[in-house]
Amino acid sequence: MRIVRYRDGDVARLGILAGDEVRAAGGELFGQLLPREHIGPLASLDLLPPVAPGKIVAVGLNYADHVAESDSGRGVSAEPFIFLKPPSSLIGSGDAIVLPQGADPVHEEGELAVVIGRRAHRVKRADAYDYILGLTCANDVSARNFQRQDGQWVRAKGFDTFCPLGPCIVTELHADALAITARVNGEVRQRSNTKHLIFGVPFLIEFISHIMTLLPGDVIITGTPAGVSPIGAGDLVEIEIEGIGVLANGVRAASE
Repeated sequence: MRIVRYRDGDVARLGILAGDEVRAAGGELFGQLLPREHIGPLASLDLLPPVAPGKIVAVGLNYADHVAESDSGRGVSAEPFIFLKPPSSLIGSGDAIVLPQGADPVHEEGELAVVIGRRAHRVKRADAYDYILGLTCANDVSARNFQRQDGQWVRAKGFDTFCPLGPCIVTELHADALAITARVNGEVRQRSNTKHLIFGVPFLIEFISHIMTLLPGDVIITGTPAGVSPIGAGDLVEIEIEGIGVLANGVRAASE
């Protein structure tokens, strides 16, 4: 099932995507969803992030080629390097990434995102998929100068609009070998596959759930491959993941 979330006036509603058309969804996101009346084409909807998480757990330096291109000095770690992005950084597909004043350069980072479907506490790796609602696309937008300056990543990756998510959640899709591509103005900047993750999705769920309880709707973004690059006002950034679709966001400068 492909699940979208969209704005209907002041109300957030769920829909089920079939091809390019959306039907209203009856039921509960973390229970059973059933298609109802036809709403319209996906392109006609004001998309929201497909879930409203309580927390976003991000994984850094999780592709060896990105570790090699980064200036973190960390190298490949024996354990995942995790941090949190605030839910206030979320935007949906079609919304604008806003470049804060003083942030230079700002990079796109195409990533696979995992949406948790049930309470996960001290989960075993072998059982990890039992706790996943589905997968979606993410962009871990990052202000590199603040990342270097601060020595930690909260400000650099926590600005409003710095976590585009979407366009839909796809259920019953395994994360083992999905092609991932990031484009800026149609030019490919990143091209890889989730089979190259240093720590795969089941490992991450086991590791993180032994640190903090994951709740329904929480999101794990799993790291980015090599090729991250600067983005500027007027650019269009697209993150495409096999079996999911395209997360597309324009870029604009912050107003005074």
